[in-house]
Amino acid sequence: MITEEKQDKVFTRDFFRKVGKAIHDYNLIEDGDRILVGVSGGKDSLALLEVLAMRAKDPKQNYTVIAAHIAVEDVAYEVDSDYLRAFCERLGVEYVYRTIRVDTTVNPKKPACFVCSWHRRKMLFDIAKEHDCKKLALGHHRDDAVESLLMSMMFNGTICSMPARLEMFKNTFTLIRPLIYLSNDETSRYAEMRQFKKQKKHCPHEKATNRDAVSKLLDQMEMISPHARSNLFAAMQNIREDYLP
Repeated sequence: MITEEKQDKVFTRDFFRKVGKAIHDYNLIEDGDRILVGVSGGKDSLALLEVLAMRAKDPKQNYTVIAAHIAVEDVAYEVDSDYLRAFCERLGVEYVYRTIRVDTTVNPKKPACFVCSWHRRKMLFDIAKEHDCKKLALGHHRDDAVESLLMSMMFNGTICSMPARLEMFKNTFTLIRPLIYLSNDETSRYAEMRQFKKQKKHCPHEKATNRDAVSKLLDQMEMISPHARSNLFAAMQNIREDYLP
């Protein structure tokens, strides 16, 4: 009989293996890289930071990880910054903390989440430049990519999503997503096993987005086809152009 401890070890090994496979398949990390990790305080970004920091301790690896958290003063969510700082110290990672203000009412045609995310991302780019980081790592996983695919098709009439590797600013900067092969359930289980502290207060706009509605739609799709999410993800790399208009 396999014990719970053994199951957890097997799961953790597989979790790290999937991150390593994504890094290898998409050439996400190269020798001498300085990588800024955007840490929101949620389970995905904490899992990403921990895995990258632990991999960096391997003598065969040669890259540096820096963590950055962007607090938005005028959006009512709350993260324990002291916990994030201690988390980074335990991993031996430099921690950068910045605050910004975002008026989500300036452009009412844009969803609050889009406006907030745009400003936080801009600050992350600035921090990356300050710390000579040529790469920014974000904690998006496979389910985030699938949701983005459906949202793009449903609301914009385009087929696009969240690439594992995205060259930006005339190929002088790279955005990477090392968790791209992992599901939301897997990052949730990892966070629970590692006893990550949850945010003090979640964003009030969190459930009022198209993304939340699409996630529920995917739940319904999986009742018809249990592998809907994984198949949709696979479809993004299996486009048969001859059978398209």
